[in-house]
Amino acid sequence: MPRNIILLKRITLILGIAVGDFSKLDLNLLVTLDTLLVEHNVTRAAERLNLAQSSVSVQLAKLRDYFDDPLVLPGPRGMRPTTRANELREPLHQALEALAEAIQGTRVFEPALAQNTWRVAATDYAESTIILPTLNTLTTQAPKTRLAVLEMVPKRIAKQLEQDDMDLAFHTLHDSPPTLRCHPLFKERYVLAGRAHHPVLAQELTLKEFCKLEHVVVSPDGGGFSGVTDQALATQGMTRRVALSVPHFLFVLSVLTATDMVAVVPLRLARNNPALSFIEPPLNIPGYEISMLWHECLHHDPAHRWLREQFVASCAGELPGRR
Repeated sequence: MPRNIILLKRITLILGIAVGDFSKLDLNLLVTLDTLLVEHNVTRAAERLNLAQSSVSVQLAKLRDYFDDPLVLPGPRGMRPTTRANELREPLHQALEALAEAIQGTRVFEPALAQNTWRVAATDYAESTIILPTLNTLTTQAPKTRLAVLEMVPKRIAKQLEQDDMDLAFHTLHDSPPTLRCHPLFKERYVLAGRAHHPVLAQELTLKEFCKLEHVVVSPDGGGFSGVTDQALATQGMTRRVALSVPHFLFVLSVLTATDMVAVVPLRLARNNPALSFIEPPLNIPGYEISMLWHECLHHDPAHRWLREQFVASCAGELPGRR
């Protein structure tokens, strides 16, 4: 249910009137009534509202007519609220604050109290390099929130974000849909990796030696045996031996630790992994930049802004590790 309808029903319940009758009441009159119940004085209420005293008196007359109650009466120390006015005082003030918050967009996100369920789309690579390093921050600062990681389907990113099916997506910058908000997170480069103490990775390789090795490649669409490395080799009129094609990077890492195969993988997947060795490949393989994507409708949402800030902070200052 839209927030404005919820607020409307809340105020009508507080005032004890039917929703249909609510349209007959100027909301400005409720602001005046709220101020009168705080100040207990028409003059001070007028000053606070930046109105003439006569205008406040006219509005008070309308309020009395609407509620069929005097609301405030002259007393020895200013205006004295009636029983009906006292019943209205606190709930009316709360309802007007909630309405002002909805209109002015002044909500403040409090991570420790939040109970959001966030949905982000990521490949297994982004899960390991972006989501995993951020998890401790999310669970520590926002312990009541939940995070759902969805399968990354590049062709569906824009539609899913537009339909509010997910909050964020992590994808390569050059393939990011132009209709989405985008924040670059980091640049990635490739290394040649294999099992720890792999004999061929103990020293630099020539391009011919590189091509003779048994390689594993990642084919996200399934079954492909070429990629960006093969495109780089083709410019030099060379090909390599690709023995295995798999759909995910994480399985590549398992294959490397269990066999003598090698693979050209992103540096962030190989570094600081004691089960792997890696060296620079003997040719220039173009890297890529990873970005965070979201829809414009969530851009100013305080909770969403906080979530984005956590991923940005986690990825900031990322530098290549050991060589």
